[in-house]
Amino acid sequence: MAHGLQIRDEESGYNKNLFCIPKHYEEDLERVFIPHGLILDRTERLARDIMQDMGSHHIVALCVLKGGYKFFADLLDHIKALNQNGDKSVPVTVDFVRIKSYCNDSPTEKISIVGEELSTLNGKNVLVVEDIIETGRTMKALLSKLKDNEPKMVKVVSLLVKRTGQSPGYRPDYIGFEIPDKFVVGYALDYNEYFRDLNHICILKEKAKEKYRI
Repeated sequence: MAHGLQIRDEESGYNKNLFCIPKHYEEDLERVFIPHGLILDRTERLARDIMQDMGSHHIVALCVLKGGYKFFADLLDHIKALNQNGDKSVPVTVDFVRIKSYCNDSPTEKISIVGEELSTLNGKNVLVVEDIIETGRTMKALLSKLKDNEPKMVKVVSLLVKRTGQSPGYRPDYIGFEIPDKFVVGYALDYNEYFRDLNHICILKEKAKEKYRI
C-alpha cells in the first residue's frame, strides 16, 4: 500500500510572514501548510519511485486539469532529469483531461470529465497525475472511463491525499503528502479559480471563502 509523507491532524503549518506570499493574497491566508521547497523535494522522490516501477516502457502521463498542472510540470521535469542522467530511459508523452467536481469548497454531485480522446490510451502504460484526492469519487469515475479504453497499465500519483470520513478507502499508487481534513489552496489548487498562482500550499481563512464565493 502506498504511503505519503504524513502531516498530522494537529499540525497547523507555518507563520506566513516567514515566506514570500503575493500581496494580493496576504489577508486571505491563515498559514503556510506545505512550503514550496518541500513540495519539490517530495516530487523528486516520487519521480524516482515512478521510474523504478514504470521505467521499462513508454509512459503516457495524463494530467488532470486544472489543479494538477503545477505538480504535473514539476514531476515531468524530474522524470526528464532521470531519463537524461540515468542508466536507462523511456519516452514520455503527455495527454490532458479536465475534471470539475467542486463549487466553492464543496464537492458537486455531478462529475464532469472533458479532454483528450481517451481511446488513444488503448494498450498504453498510463500515469494519471492528480493534485488532490479526497473522497476518491472523482478518481474512481476517471479510472472507470479509462478502463473502457483498455490501457495496458494504469498507475495514479496524487500530490495530496486528504484524510476524510467521506473517503471510500481509495488510495493511489503514489502519494506525495497525506493531510488532515483542511481546505487548502496554492500550487495550482484553487478556490473558485483563485490561488493557483501561489507557490506554497496554504490554509485559507474562512472570511476569504466568503470573499471569493460564487
